[in-house]
Amino acid sequence: QVQLVESGGGLVQPGGSLRLSCAVSGSIFSRYVMGWYRQAPGKQRESVATITSGGSTNYAGSVKGRFTISRDNAKNTVYLQMNRLKPEDTAVYYCKAFGSTDYWGQGTQVTVSS
Repeated sequence: QVQLVESGGGLVQPGGSLRLSCAVSGSIFSRYVMGWYRQAPGKQRESVATITSGGSTNYAGSVKGRFTISRDNAKNTVYLQMNRLKPEDTAVYYCKAFGSTDYWGQGTQVTVSS
């Protein structure tokens, strides 16, 4: 069974940085396209960034230039480096593995506030 476990969320001031991690177990990580999503209170879940098995990336316009997605296939982990954070980045952030069956993590809270 595939499991995804996120970590690294927390409270940060506007302009600050956080790095989220998502550790994947139970399958061949390197085959999966991986993604980060987020859901703010009262809003739909939205895609933040994706990365293919080959390392090609894609970003939502709202985070482009501030966030960086990366992966370490040796560690079965995908990362989201978030810089110049804004209050509107506040959300629960989820990791997703795309496959014949999609898998989700449990989410980690990111709060950007002074």
